[in-house]
Amino acid sequence: MERRAVFKSRWLPYALIAPQVLLVFTFFYWPTGAALVWAFTLEQPWGGGSAFVGFDNFAAVFGDPLYWASVGRSVFFAASATTLAMGVALLLALFTDRQLSGYRAYRFVTIWPYAVAAPAAGLAFRFIFASEAGILAFLNQISPGLWNPSMNGNQAMLTIVVCYSWKYVSYNFIFLLAGLQAIPRALVEAGAMDGAGVLRRMRDIQLPLLQPTFFFLLVINLTESFVDSFGIVDIMTGGGPAKATNLMVYKIYFDGFKGLDYSGAAAQSIVLMVLVMALTFVQFRFIERRVHYR
Repeated sequence: MERRAVFKSRWLPYALIAPQVLLVFTFFYWPTGAALVWAFTLEQPWGGGSAFVGFDNFAAVFGDPLYWASVGRSVFFAASATTLAMGVALLLALFTDRQLSGYRAYRFVTIWPYAVAAPAAGLAFRFIFASEAGILAFLNQISPGLWNPSMNGNQAMLTIVVCYSWKYVSYNFIFLLAGLQAIPRALVEAGAMDGAGVLRRMRDIQLPLLQPTFFFLLVINLTESFVDSFGIVDIMTGGGPAKATNLMVYKIYFDGFKGLDYSGAAAQSIVLMVLVMALTFVQFRFIERRVHYR
């Protein structure tokens, strides 16, 4: 028999959801609405009013080659970080699911990095990859200047990809391990009895049954990589060197808060939001059809 909760006061349900609605309105709808207004107006850097300019801000953004360069870097960063984070998480989840020696402690420790704030992770990896005393500093003893992320843009991009992936490996690990443990053991054992090896069982049984989990993580990882990379980029590289790590989300911050171009930054934020929405739509429209839930 189904039991339903009954509130004696008609105002109690509204009072319970009011804090959440207030938070969502304050930190999402209000800033989004303000950005939408600023994107179509010319805001004065030091106040003094604004003027409606239509799509001029978007025309300036799309006509800026530096902006398109940040788009390309963001797409590369998202693809690289997502592939690395999901690939490593899958490998760790497969090892943990096999219940090797010490897997309980290993499983417990693996989920810790996700609890670390992005700026803290960025600060730690900044010292880890430092050219003076980091783990790769020995390369400079072989050839001076061989490793220097503060001067080499490709190396700087590598460091932020590794740092971001390290943080999200834990997130992906949790879901992939849960997905593996949800697969009936009878299927895996039947494959083993038929003579299928570990890799064959993984390819023909486990990975196909993980398709819904893979799709969910793909959407989340790609979306987060476009909007949640600011803290790592700001702490580790500051968008440099020579704007080599100036991703879309960091360019919005730099142009708005340091360049005082509020209208241009607002237009960029709207473009970023539309890009993420379009990317999510494409994934649900063309990739989900290949996902089997049964």
